[in-house]
Amino acid sequence: MVREVWTAALTVILERHVSAAAPDDLALWSLRGLSVLDPVLTANRQASRQGERLRLLAAGQVIADLPLPPAGATPETLAEALTAIQMVAWNASSPLRRAGSDRMLASSFDELFNHLDPYSRYWSAEDARAARTRRVGQSGLGLRLAAGRADQVVLSVITPGGPAAEAGLREGDRVLAVDGVGLSARDLGTAAALLEGPPGSATVLRMQRDSRRWEVSLIRRLVPPETVQAELREGVLWLRVAAFSSFSGADVAYALLDAFSGDRPPHGVVLDLRGNRGGVLTQALAMADAFLDNGVIVRTTGRHPDSIRVWRGEKLDLAEGRPVVVLIDGRSASAAEVVAAALGDRGRAALVGSTSMGKGLIQLLVPLPNGAELSLSWSRILAPSGWPLQGLGVIPAVCTSLGEEAQAEELARLSQGQHPMGPTLARQREARDPVLGSEILALRSVCPPAEGRPSDLVAARALLADPTAYRAAVAR
Repeated sequence: MVREVWTAALTVILERHVSAAAPDDLALWSLRGLSVLDPVLTANRQASRQGERLRLLAAGQVIADLPLPPAGATPETLAEALTAIQMVAWNASSPLRRAGSDRMLASSFDELFNHLDPYSRYWSAEDARAARTRRVGQSGLGLRLAAGRADQVVLSVITPGGPAAEAGLREGDRVLAVDGVGLSARDLGTAAALLEGPPGSATVLRMQRDSRRWEVSLIRRLVPPETVQAELREGVLWLRVAAFSSFSGADVAYALLDAFSGDRPPHGVVLDLRGNRGGVLTQALAMADAFLDNGVIVRTTGRHPDSIRVWRGEKLDLAEGRPVVVLIDGRSASAAEVVAAALGDRGRAALVGSTSMGKGLIQLLVPLPNGAELSLSWSRILAPSGWPLQGLGVIPAVCTSLGEEAQAEELARLSQGQHPMGPTLARQREARDPVLGSEILALRSVCPPAEGRPSDLVAARALLADPTAYRAAVAR
């Protein structure tokens, strides 16, 4: 199985990774990962009369010695060499055998990807299943349990649209039993396990609310994680997006349609992406499209022909041209940066906060024969006007990370039609890959990354209340 895993992984790495890597480097980096599990193991290159050799040593003694893979080595040849050396290491190292073959593979891939990019990684079969659940959701009842008073088990979270919500259950309701088994707050793990089951299966909960007791039958189904919260306050639609799961784009679109179909539609929208580390790229594209009439949303580029794409908007602006403010901070990353860059670069929204993380590489999910997955960086993200997100991040039009005094001065100048961040944003739009490290540092230092703060909300309200300031903030 180890050879099959390496063959599948090396095939996609050599063909599709965003940066080209020589087969001999991949082999050496992979073998050096073994020393994490057993420090006596080392790998190196060694020149000889027959050419360069790839060697594995244990406590300084050579235990494997093979020809260094040539520049044109196929994935199959490279996988065979790696597997042969790793089997020698396995037989020679008790720490490797104790760790197991999956940890050995994970350690090798970790070291390999340390040399390629910050975001590619190997997911064990268990980790891959957990990651899929976070993206898509899990089979369940759409509820979460917590300990209540006097050893009670209560509902702490009800997922909108889930089976529990549709049955009329509420947060705070007490759960007395599941399928006739009584529950105790002293063993919430067992209580949670009783709720698990395959999609389509039924369970009966005995509930209590105040003095009323009743039984309800629920059918388990796929319940996507709740990532979007919408609230209409003082004529402004506030949309908080915590992550991008499989339905986040549709959730935002529905919130906009609902808000703007009423008798008193909002006069503005705040899209809060602070702390959002990304997720499903297609949902980011759908979310940006909900605010745009047409035109480019994002461009991608890489070594493989399939990575070179231009994504365009296809729908109408569901916010009907009303002012939009997007909140970002130093933890906003990946898919969140795609949305912010698209709306800011197109002049559709005013960005408020601090410079985002700068995770501008797209990962391709590659299933492996052992049930594990590779998350492989295979393309670079470019804003509509062509500047790269990787390293640079997204710089806001209104910076809040320099303190309240600087923020107040900036808002005052925007109210006069001036744009203090304008020259910096223009300089960013002119950047092209590869961007010098010194240029990245210079641009990001204008509005240093920071965590979201209450002053972000102050700035958002100020822009929506002042048309002159808003127009200046979205000007290009």
